[in-house]
Amino acid sequence: MSATDLPAAEVPRVVAEATDGVEWIADPTDPRLADYVALTDVALRRRTEPERGLYVAESEKVIRRALAAGHRPRSFLMAERWLTDLADVVADAREGGIPIYVGEHDVIEALTGFHLHRGALAAMQRPVLPAVGDLLAGARRVLVLEDIVDHTNVGACFRSAAALGVDAVLVTPRCADPLYRRAVRVSMGTVFQVPWTRIEPWPLGGAELLRENGFTVAAFALTETAMTLDELSADPPERLALVLGTEGDGLTRHTIAAADLAVRIPMAGGVDSLNVAAACAVALWALRPSAIGASGAATV
Repeated sequence: MSATDLPAAEVPRVVAEATDGVEWIADPTDPRLADYVALTDVALRRRTEPERGLYVAESEKVIRRALAAGHRPRSFLMAERWLTDLADVVADAREGGIPIYVGEHDVIEALTGFHLHRGALAAMQRPVLPAVGDLLAGARRVLVLEDIVDHTNVGACFRSAAALGVDAVLVTPRCADPLYRRAVRVSMGTVFQVPWTRIEPWPLGGAELLRENGFTVAAFALTETAMTLDELSADPPERLALVLGTEGDGLTRHTIAAADLAVRIPMAGGVDSLNVAAACAVALWALRPSAIGASGAATV
């Protein structure tokens, strides 16, 4: 329960308890804050975060979803006003000996490179990714993201996957990191909800592995022989892996050749394709498992 859910009379006590044991920061060069340096430098963070075994969760909702998924925090960073809304998280962190750094907005902005207005940040330990075979066992719908480089698109695809009944997401070696801050934020924390891992090698080897596990591999591509999404959704395979490609160029010819079939979304108005995140949402809705009814509510 956050402090916003408490009776007004209880708030002062919660504030006093929340501020007890936190570490106040005034110097953005403090070495204890290395996990949070230059969060807007994409090239730097894409390299250093996996090397150091961490990712950064931003906002109260995302942090709570990460913790609910069992991810372990290394530390927290927030402005003072958020100590009350995250009072329960702060109390658990203090009990577990996890540092809680609190500072003024200008100090945090100088450290991270952006104005923190979404509540708080948490440096989290990266979980060990599961084996591909483990994710495929029992799955019916799998989404494969091939070389999508925009973190916003990756996050949006995960959000659609969570909402539309996807059992697992597989990302290729050159795909953007689903645990990068922007991807996590856009996904609203659903990257912690949908099981995912890297699939390598791809497409050779990866497509065969999907077939060996009973999946039909459907590549979304503008080819002359592609069937329409309407045709596929009229009688979809029981186990289906949907493959979406990078922005601009789409899927590689090797991936299309390795797939069992090619699929296209019918277009009007002289438009030949959608943004990959939009195409993902359309495809997943059309091919959603029968457990999700037409109203969007899960059915039994």
